[in-house]
Amino acid sequence: MEIRIIALGKIKEQYMKQGVREYIKRLQRFTKVEIIEIKEEALPSNPSPKEIEKALEWEGQEIEKHLAATDYNYILAIEGKQRSSTQWAKEFRKQQVNGYSRFNFIIGSSHGLSDGIKNKGSKISFSTMTFPHQLMRLILLEQIYRCFKINHNEEYHK
Repeated sequence: MEIRIIALGKIKEQYMKQGVREYIKRLQRFTKVEIIEIKEEALPSNPSPKEIEKALEWEGQEIEKHLAATDYNYILAIEGKQRSSTQWAKEFRKQQVNGYSRFNFIIGSSHGLSDGIKNKGSKISFSTMTFPHQLMRLILLEQIYRCFKINHNEEYHK
């Protein structure tokens, strides 16, 4: 099995990079994890809706280059379905039983994702709150780790 996080932008802060490395290390005994960073399209400081739409479309095309029809895609979007950790672990396990072996988790830029990308998989939301996309990568990795612990009947703090 393979987990891929496809994210717009790079993590700049060392403490977040350290957290990401820690969870990738913890996940190694369960699965292979790959981080694919895609450069955000440059926008002016006060972009128009049209400029944002054009940037999201370009970013969407770059994301699509990393997707295959045989992958299962989770799209992180505020309008996605919220699940508890145990509900999501059960759903994740079901997708594995259904034959999926590569899972993509797609994190957009500060302007989100194009509608085309949002329609490429199961939308998942961690909260109705907005999180910085760099922090979301760390939160996501922790939840993926928690999912594997739950599905392997291993204790993990609640």
